[in-house]
Amino acid sequence: MNKINQDLQRERNNCSFNVQELTTLIDGGLEKTKERKYRESVFLSKKDGIFDGVPEEYLSHKERYENNIRKSVYLFGLVRKMQGEGKTSITNYRDLIGGLLGSSVLRDGSSLGLHYIMFMPAILNQGNEEQQAKWLPRAWNCSIVGSFAQTELGHGTFIRGLETTATYDASTREFVLHSPTLTSYKWWPGGLGHTANYCIVVAQLYTKGVCHGIHSFIVQVRDEETHMPLPGIKVGEIGAKLGLNAVNNGFLGFDSVRIPRSHMLMKHAQVLEDGTYVKSRNSKLNYGAMVFVRVVIVFDMVNYLSKAVTIAVRFSAVRRQSQLKAGQPECQILDYVTQQHKLFIGIAACHALRITADKLWNTFNDINDELVGGNLERLPELHALACCLKAVTTADAAAYVERCRLACGGHGYMMSSNLPLTYGQVTAACTYEGENTVLLLQTARFLVKTYQQKDTKKLTPTVAYLKTAAANGFCDTWSNTVEGVINGFQLVALRKISHCVECMTKRVNSGMSFEDAWNMTSVQLVAAAEAHCRVIVISTFFEEIRELAKTASAELKEILYQLVDLYSVYWALEKLSDLLLYTPITHKDVEQMRLWYEETLTKIRPNAVGLVDAFDIRDDILQSTLGSYDGRVYERLMEEAMKSPLNAEPVNETFHKYLKPFMQGKL
Repeated sequence: MNKINQDLQRERNNCSFNVQELTTLIDGGLEKTKERKYRESVFLSKKDGIFDGVPEEYLSHKERYENNIRKSVYLFGLVRKMQGEGKTSITNYRDLIGGLLGSSVLRDGSSLGLHYIMFMPAILNQGNEEQQAKWLPRAWNCSIVGSFAQTELGHGTFIRGLETTATYDASTREFVLHSPTLTSYKWWPGGLGHTANYCIVVAQLYTKGVCHGIHSFIVQVRDEETHMPLPGIKVGEIGAKLGLNAVNNGFLGFDSVRIPRSHMLMKHAQVLEDGTYVKSRNSKLNYGAMVFVRVVIVFDMVNYLSKAVTIAVRFSAVRRQSQLKAGQPECQILDYVTQQHKLFIGIAACHALRITADKLWNTFNDINDELVGGNLERLPELHALACCLKAVTTADAAAYVERCRLACGGHGYMMSSNLPLTYGQVTAACTYEGENTVLLLQTARFLVKTYQQKDTKKLTPTVAYLKTAAANGFCDTWSNTVEGVINGFQLVALRKISHCVECMTKRVNSGMSFEDAWNMTSVQLVAAAEAHCRVIVISTFFEEIRELAKTASAELKEILYQLVDLYSVYWALEKLSDLLLYTPITHKDVEQMRLWYEETLTKIRPNAVGLVDAFDIRDDILQSTLGSYDGRVYERLMEEAMKSPLNAEPVNETFHKYLKPFMQGKL
């Protein structure tokens, strides 16, 4: 092992808590830590030089895809091996696949990802028992590779507007899939370009001349032996993007393609052999697959953000720049409070968002259990919760990762820092699987309905605070505590929701249609949904840390509460205008809050490196010249620079071909 940078080693020596204890807490227990380390050791065994070669940023678009397929087949082959050994199952592969895609050596994503996080979950959630028995074993061992095609060239978030049709032909007991326009072509499905040979296609169902809205169908798009597109299928890749270029996003069009009746996923709605349509008992039962994917996205954002803050904090401990006081040596940039302000919120957010995602996952499983018994009461709440958490988490992660990049100065702009690639991955998540503004509006619709019923109906757990906040109203004083911030945010969310309802009511009463009133109020509705989500995240973070702290050491307990303090006061200051508008906070309270924030940064500063070390991200997962465990930043930057093909020879051929004639005026 290389010698550790002295500044970085000193940071570790001064850490006040046991880093391994926090790692175990993050993983969810010692056994979980062992499982994670085992998976990593399997995935990163680096046999046969599979991860060697020219860095991907120097490859062409085509070469990057081909190189990623090589790596993906190797890594997912290991997943299949672990399945065969009984070391993982279809019930716990969220951790396995989420960890592999979100924090692994597949720096630019994988075209096999959607197979696991959408193709199989959709079959589980929407397929009947017979369909699951037929398709899941083949999908699970990857004898077929699937994608999920919903978004079209002309329609994304407005799912009801999708143009692809699936018309039932009772004479042959087949569905005829067709793309009537260019805008009806499926656009964006991961892995669809050249990787997947099957796909779940979302299309408008027609039977007996009646449209029954969107439904899902399993469609074979390529021959299983030759991989050639099947007759009537037009499929390919959509081209280069800001990031995730190895995901192989594709397009898909149909020219009257026939599939068997049994290929419609029929767990909730069915088409009988004679074409009779049997409606689902509740259209919201299809939320399950979407919620699963959004939970995976939240965990992915935590993985990416953990990498970014690890890189930036370690670099900030190594990098020395300028003098705090004249005559003194240049100081570590981590000593500047502005740098702490940029980075420490990212550390706290990793814990806050991971804990909230765990709670969402548990809620998802609890509600799924209730569904088995026919209880659908909490489905709308689950959908609203998943929508706002996906939106807020991805937006926050994108902002925090960019702060980490900027905190590393020019070196953070280097691809070898892994910060640009990480930003490309997190900012993409703000759009896929539900554009964030649209998702917040879906949450807002649930909140408006809940607010209107709060006096006559028992509220579900995540919105129960609306009733208590309404009963308490304005308290006399503001409390500069975490509980005070939570109460303040609850009041903000309540007032914002109530104000939206009042605005829409006035507009409707003045003669405006409800739809126009909603549109005119939509900016406020988005803000209300975000405020609600902030309540959920901060209160969940506080409540869960309070429970976890009961069994933690005194040293760890102290740092955990500091992270809760930091996260709470940071967002209170960020949303100060809302607090001033809706709570009794005063000028003096704000001044004290700023001192509280600055003092908390100072308290966390000695443990910053220990906190990111506790994420326990291996160097071959981090893949950053700036963030390695040993802190050899400058040596690694130079080593990586020398890998550039341009440095393979001292004089590039363009000198003699172009530059020299130009410089001598001979062009």
